Amino acid sequence: MAIPSEQEMYRALEERHGAELQRKLKSASVAVCGLGGLGSNIAIALARAGVGRLHIIDFDRVDISNLNRQQYFPEQLGQPKAVALYDTLHRIAPYCNIRKDTVKLDETNIPSLLSEADIIVEAFDKADQKAMLVNCVLENMPGKYLVSGSGMAGIGPSNTISTRRIAKRFYICGDGVSDVDDGMGLVSSRVLICAGHQAHTVIRIIAGEFDI
Repeated sequence: MAIPSEQEMYRALEERHGAELQRKLKSASVAVCGLGGLGSNIAIALARAGVGRLHIIDFDRVDISNLNRQQYFPEQLGQPKAVALYDTLHRIAPYCNIRKDTVKLDETNIPSLLSEADIIVEAFDKADQKAMLVNCVLENMPGKYLVSGSGMAGIGPSNTISTRRIAKRFYICGDGVSDVDDGMGLVSSRVLICAGHQAHTVIRIIAGEFDI
């Protein structure tokens, strides 16, 4: 079967979301920083929702340990995550404008690399990297919306994961407590719940719904 045209896919999304929200989604630009269990799931959710521009960033490669919770396939082992996820996103949303960068973010390149994004999603695994990105964006890019993840390890109850609005343009999703070093590591279902919170927060921001 031939791939549907851009107009056909857009009309199908309009039927689900309404014309006004779909127009906003198509016009939005979102950067997803970190393409592991959170980021790969967030990017896919946003692509399926019809976000017009996605910027996916990760310096790492697909490893067998990633396959339990991240959106990669065994045949993609060894590929840069940004390249592997780009291919998957292009299959899901062939008309989405996707930019990929295989680079490690730091204080020197964040302002330039993320300058075009309306919303920045922090989806790193390590606490120090999370803090670095959050602090850099809040200090140097105060006009951006920032959605971060904190606490999704183990098999704790689903309902302990929530979304909190920390400041006017800063949101944190997760339980705020659990850590992979405290016991059981990352389980796909709970990571997916947190990723869903982050993706849905992005969609609500795009829609102009800023409350929790």
